[in-house]
Amino acid sequence: MSDARDVLADEYNLLSVEVGERADRVATVAIERPDARNALNGQVRTELKDAVAAAEVDDDVRVLVLTGGEGSGAFVAGADVTEFQDRGLVEQREASSRPRVYETVDDASIPVIARINGHALGGGCELAQACDVRIARAGAKLGQPEINLGLIPGGGGTQRLARLVGEGQAMRLVLSGELIDAEEAREIGLVDDVAAEDDLDDAVYDLAESMAEKSPIALEFGKKAVKAGSRMSLEEGLEYESELFVQLFATEDKDEGIEAFLEGREPEFEGK
Repeated sequence: MSDARDVLADEYNLLSVEVGERADRVATVAIERPDARNALNGQVRTELKDAVAAAEVDDDVRVLVLTGGEGSGAFVAGADVTEFQDRGLVEQREASSRPRVYETVDDASIPVIARINGHALGGGCELAQACDVRIARAGAKLGQPEINLGLIPGGGGTQRLARLVGEGQAMRLVLSGELIDAEEAREIGLVDDVAAEDDLDDAVYDLAESMAEKSPIALEFGKKAVKAGSRMSLEEGLEYESELFVQLFATEDKDEGIEAFLEGREPEFEGK
């Protein structure tokens, strides 16, 4: 057992962690604050950042699934508003210093799937947006209701949301505080798939397993290249993609993948 695995298996106070129990090379991190519907407080944010970092360096983890604990009825119901009550500008600026949990998830070198097993509101919706793929349970609600508190989204919701659903839909959700159900979220591009409660795990872990079978280097480069598409001009993105593609020709995984294809067998990627 590696040192990284020891860290990932630590007893978190507000998270539960499973590695390889639902699919090989897939880690599941669940937020466990049922009494607060998994609201993001400072401790949850810190523990999540630690868990993501540990998963990244664990050789036995190639895909990470983020979800809410089953006892809460929520993925993440939002930020813990009680922390805002007596906080002024200076304190909030310090609390908002980057990298926050959203950047930690977004920048992770491994694919991150949001298993949205209940409401994803405010900071919870932003956490889902920071993931690479979002699969929601039918009936779950999503939205950015911060405007109802005299605030705006502060965890990337005005930026990632517009990139996912377009400026008009983002304006509608951010400026009205309206909540939408998972089916509408799929229609506008906020989530990528919707599954009935009994089918949610199959949808999530079938996808996670199919990713985890691939070369971890190619997974990392593919994630980087796709994300670059919304952050660079087309010409810059094409150049970046080409450079990443070429770099993979220096890997043993590329050799293994080509040989396995030509020999008609399944490749065994080792991340080299």
